[in-house]
Amino acid sequence: MTYVVGLTGGIGSGKSAVADLFAARGILVVDTDAVAHALTAPGGAAMPALRAEFGAAVAAADDALDRAAMRARVFADPAARKRLEAILHPMIRGESERLLAADAARAPYAILMVPLLIEAGSYRERVDRIAVVDCAEATQIARVISRNGLAREEVERILAAQATRAERLAAADDVIDNDGDLAALRPQIERLHVNYLAYARNVG
Repeated sequence: MTYVVGLTGGIGSGKSAVADLFAARGILVVDTDAVAHALTAPGGAAMPALRAEFGAAVAAADDALDRAAMRARVFADPAARKRLEAILHPMIRGESERLLAADAARAPYAILMVPLLIEAGSYRERVDRIAVVDCAEATQIARVISRNGLAREEVERILAAQATRAERLAAADDVIDNDGDLAALRPQIERLHVNYLAYARNVG
């Protein structure tokens, strides 16, 4: 069984930058957001179930999920969010497991990047260790506004729907400080990489 590090953090914390640094060291990274996008792309495996549950209006012109419309819907209706999660979460987990198993021999350990790892408790059973990418909430908001062009109020609503910073830190085995730039990240990732290699050898 592959040694798996669960990588998480709030929106705008910089998870992708951290994952890229692990990938540059030859480590397998399975990104559940990328899996979700593939499942909801044109012809994606989740689209028939989503259309059946929510109606044809959830599909964009290219038959992919209309993410903006669905995001607005689930933030306005918690019951709709639960119905969406009931469809997507098992499919995302199944495909993530398949990807981890398929490439298990390629790297000494794997990174499973799960933005909602703390909120979706079932993932904790799959990972051997939790690494949290952490930064100030003001940094998160500024990054998301710059990256996605969302209004501040919408970013704040997303943050409010996620685990709090304190909750993530309480669950962390390792904390990666990402309030700075890429140069500040590199030595942290190198140190963790060395540690994870050792942990994986000890388990193996």
